[in-house]
Amino acid sequence: KALGVRQYHVASILCQRAKVAMSHFEPNEYIRYDLLEKNINIVRKRLNRPLTLSEKIVYGHLDDPANQEIERGKTYLRLRPDRVAMQDATAQMAMLQFISSGLPKVAVPSTIHCDHLIEAQLGGEKDLRRAKDINQEVYNFLATAGAKYGVGFWRPGSGIIHQIILENYAYPGVLLIGTDSHTPNGGGLGGICIGVGGADAVDVMAGIPWELKCPKVIGVKLMGSLSGWTSPKDVILKVAGILTVKGGTGAIVEYHGPGVDSISCTGMATICNMGAEIGATTSVFPYNHRMKKYLNKTGRAEIASLADEFKDHLVPDPGCHYDQLIEINLSELKPHINGPFTPDLAHPVAEVGTVAEKEGWPLDIRVGLIGSCTNSSYEDMGRSAAVAKQALARGLKCKSQFTITPGSEQIRATIERDGYAQILRDVGGVVLANACGPCIGQWDRKDIKKGEKNTIVTSYNRNFTGRNDANPETHAFVTSPEIVTALAIAGTLKFNPETDFLTGKDGKKFRLEAPDADELPQAEFDPGQDTYQHPPKDSSGQRVDVSPTSQRLQLLEPFDKWDGKDLEDLQILIKVKGKCTTDHISAAGPWLKFRGHLDNISNNLLIGAINVENGKANSVRNAITQEFGPVPDTARYYKKRGIRWVVVGDENYGEGSSREHAALEPRHLGGRAIITKSFARIHETNLKKQGLLPLTFADPADYNKIHPVDKLTIQGLKDFAPGKPLKCIIKHPNGTQETILLNHTFNETQIEWFRAGSALNRMKELQHQ
Repeated sequence: KALGVRQYHVASILCQRAKVAMSHFEPNEYIRYDLLEKNINIVRKRLNRPLTLSEKIVYGHLDDPANQEIERGKTYLRLRPDRVAMQDATAQMAMLQFISSGLPKVAVPSTIHCDHLIEAQLGGEKDLRRAKDINQEVYNFLATAGAKYGVGFWRPGSGIIHQIILENYAYPGVLLIGTDSHTPNGGGLGGICIGVGGADAVDVMAGIPWELKCPKVIGVKLMGSLSGWTSPKDVILKVAGILTVKGGTGAIVEYHGPGVDSISCTGMATICNMGAEIGATTSVFPYNHRMKKYLNKTGRAEIASLADEFKDHLVPDPGCHYDQLIEINLSELKPHINGPFTPDLAHPVAEVGTVAEKEGWPLDIRVGLIGSCTNSSYEDMGRSAAVAKQALARGLKCKSQFTITPGSEQIRATIERDGYAQILRDVGGVVLANACGPCIGQWDRKDIKKGEKNTIVTSYNRNFTGRNDANPETHAFVTSPEIVTALAIAGTLKFNPETDFLTGKDGKKFRLEAPDADELPQAEFDPGQDTYQHPPKDSSGQRVDVSPTSQRLQLLEPFDKWDGKDLEDLQILIKVKGKCTTDHISAAGPWLKFRGHLDNISNNLLIGAINVENGKANSVRNAITQEFGPVPDTARYYKKRGIRWVVVGDENYGEGSSREHAALEPRHLGGRAIITKSFARIHETNLKKQGLLPLTFADPADYNKIHPVDKLTIQGLKDFAPGKPLKCIIKHPNGTQETILLNHTFNETQIEWFRAGSALNRMKELQHQ
């Protein structure tokens, strides 16, 4: 009772108009549209106004709808999500934290998906075998932890978490949280699916009400219809150009309007997936016949029928209010390509070549890569194959290297059966494993040397510096799979498939026709190999072993509690200049193997961040020795001597992945606060969960008052309260001082996390109470 724990099994006993299981894998866990309807009616009566779809689903999952204070952008909501999904890189730390909580079983349906640890080298089967061998210890830990604590386990080779969720677990009206920033993919099936850190997932798995700041709602009204070379990907590429990488922060993006019906269900998922790149809490589409068609084709006709019955609660009310409204005419929308180095630098495909020439970006495309969690559907593969087939008919193959990543085992098996995979191979492609691969930096790239300037085009979602191949000189551009395929065939950014010609093997010029493909297979999906492990009914004899000498897994020790004092004389570890994503704070790629070992992975802390003092990455001044050295080494030096430290950052600090390690590492190495102009949502929450202080300058210009050689004292923690700024004393080496104000977004619960040392420590305190 102290925890507010929900006895989840009760849900399976309560009756509703029709008992329909959430998924084939959990036949005794039912969709609760009756409860959603009841809560919506309570809130509608209280607010006395039309509701957006986002509000219906979010408020429909309130822990206490009758008394919850509701104000968009202001209040914190206590919610009861329906389920949790974790990818293998983040699941390690999430499960280690759950083990540390001492709880015997997860309280809501939860799954683990092995997709992040498979490196692209030679091709699907060989890469998968190699990954199973290299990662055996981690996969065994996740499989046994899942079996012990009641979590479903999708083995390596199953596919990318978000595609698996769409095929099996997402449904209209679900509230799902996932330990990956692209969890919003499920919005393509009408759910509110939100990316979080592992500690948030632990809250939900523990049955504790999950807290989320009441989101604002950005409406995107779609008019007209998609046609020709324009794809669903172009919708979000256009929106990213409008809103920028932080324009969606604190908001749900809700698509609506007559243009929605021209987009397939998987196309809607693509749009929602990449909404993570504008900082949005999540994105969602209203339930329609496209979603029903997808549910039917993926074996969930009963869910579609139930959704039809409750459809009024799965679409926005007429006359509902949006905090911001964007209108896009799909009939006028042109194919886009965004980049390099940031996903919001939008260009029409027709113009990118000219811009590249002007900016000095390499025109020759070294590699084209399609697939990923954003664009790996049957329709995506079909449209790419339609482009490739035209080139093959004229005797052409790709001038660029070309890779294909199926989103799931089901997609892989089906495109093999229907011939798409062979067409893509014939044009020069290599089919990789059903995994994230190069999208997250799991790419053993051999065709260039590090530091070599080059261009790649992908159908992925992120293109931060060094993201895909760890080469800071790789200019990565994001576009649709069919445009990637056309550009890989042409080999240059200066090719517009709508207007430009290719020369066939016979010497004749021809123009590619706009691709056309089925959104779903005409036959049933081929499920491929069975890769799912059910948790056993009785797990009492199940053991989860973590070797004390392991280099990849490490049981967690509780963080120290707040000592009740102000933070005096904090040393500045680094003052960061410009963009600092979670890739800069905790790099992926080769570091993924340490995601279950906090001390080892902390050796990558902030190695990608640019130090304002010298303009270099991973080079900071040690305040004691006055020597410059790597950031993690300097942090460890301070920690060993009991010197507490702080990071000073710029705008939208922590943009990108839900990577909880970007918060765990600074806490582990002695950090106490992160002070910035602004934070990305997930990272700010992750910092709070680990007992750190994410603070923002009351006046952003105060960023310029702090120098790397200064010391900072944060005052006011004894009277720490929601909405009350803290004071910061800047102590300069010459003996002068300045006082500035620091804002925060802590509520009472989050302040308790800070005082306890972390959210997990607080959970344990409540258990003892």
